[in-house]
Amino acid sequence: MKVLVVGGGGREYAIGLALKKDENVEKIYFAPGNGATLELGANVEIDDWRELARFAKDEGIDLTVVGPEAPLVEGIVDIFKEEGLTIFGPSQKAALLEGSKIYMKNFLKRHNIPTARYIETSVMDEAAQFIDELEPPIVVKADGLCAGKGVIIAQSKEEAKEAAGQMLSGEAFGPAGQRVVIEEYLDGYELSIFAVSDGEDYIIFPAAQDHKRLLDGDKGPNTGGMGAYAPTPLIDEELYKKIEERIIAPTITGMREEGTPFEGVLFAGLMIVDGEPYVLEFNVRFGDPECEVLMPLLKTPASELFYKAATKQMKDLKVEFYDRYAVGVVLASENYPYGKSKPSEIIVDEIVHKELAEHAHICYAGVSLIEGKLFATGGRVLVCVGVGESIKEARDYAYMLAGQVHFAGKKLRTDIAYQALRQ
Repeated sequence: MKVLVVGGGGREYAIGLALKKDENVEKIYFAPGNGATLELGANVEIDDWRELARFAKDEGIDLTVVGPEAPLVEGIVDIFKEEGLTIFGPSQKAALLEGSKIYMKNFLKRHNIPTARYIETSVMDEAAQFIDELEPPIVVKADGLCAGKGVIIAQSKEEAKEAAGQMLSGEAFGPAGQRVVIEEYLDGYELSIFAVSDGEDYIIFPAAQDHKRLLDGDKGPNTGGMGAYAPTPLIDEELYKKIEERIIAPTITGMREEGTPFEGVLFAGLMIVDGEPYVLEFNVRFGDPECEVLMPLLKTPASELFYKAATKQMKDLKVEFYDRYAVGVVLASENYPYGKSKPSEIIVDEIVHKELAEHAHICYAGVSLIEGKLFATGGRVLVCVGVGESIKEARDYAYMLAGQVHFAGKKLRTDIAYQALRQ
């Protein structure tokens, strides 16, 4: 099988790594990939989706897997399907669950799926009136895609009004922010739940927990994610059942009933409040860095899962996971998330510890190959992933590996999985 992976971050590297170990896969292409995906396959410099579809046809690609949200919202799946190609991911209409926060919140309301109280508006007076009804903190969201930066948690009513005003004027996020969602703040703990669906049937991955804040103790600004682990002990069978019955099942059913069947990865970002799950947001692809810790737990060949989901055959597939834990620690560049950093050569010490070599690996993200050497050139540079029989063992392997990776300005959190380890 020839597989094309669309994207070039740590998530796509993790998918590529899983496919590389898959006996069904003979060749992997990445579009565009990064400086390290060349170790796994070939990079393709094509960013026009119709041209990429022609490439896939010419090369005899059997399966395309889409990593990031932007191509999905732009309709890459529809384009590939028009060409008779097999592609894993939701249609452009189904991708609105992530592409528009207003669409997503209204979908939740229509199907009685639990979420925070909210309004959607493009009028500042309406936004201000609703803000005055809420107690801080208050959540202000831009409607469109903002690369994970379109959510402001305001600590006062004044700050919420200022954030809404900057979005609605176009100053903060351009057209993506000219409609906003204002919602009440839910106080609890976050979980990431991923379901792979073919539009009818679905399977749910072990629950993961992301660490969004830049600094230890969940301090500092929000980021794309500084680390993750799975499975988390912050969920039990009763909570899994509530999430499936109240959120995942009605979403898959509701999308199908509305004529936009959801095929691909449904990522539910949840807040658990007093044991009850609420949807913070839906994404329509694997999270990053959650994907990096979920792929090593997948026992079923990745190509089989993605192919059967893309061809409506999931009822024929028994999906299995290893009874292990995985922890991923993000190593970010010096100025992340505030701005760009100077390129810096990455040096990885020789791994002489046999157990470390067997239980830890790197997923590369913001890296470029310059004159045969790997350089850190992005915000989140790579993820050190440890796998073990316990969360502590997996975390220890991840941090041991992180200590053997060097580049100027290396930045990381030292407390990934702390909520699980203090249980």
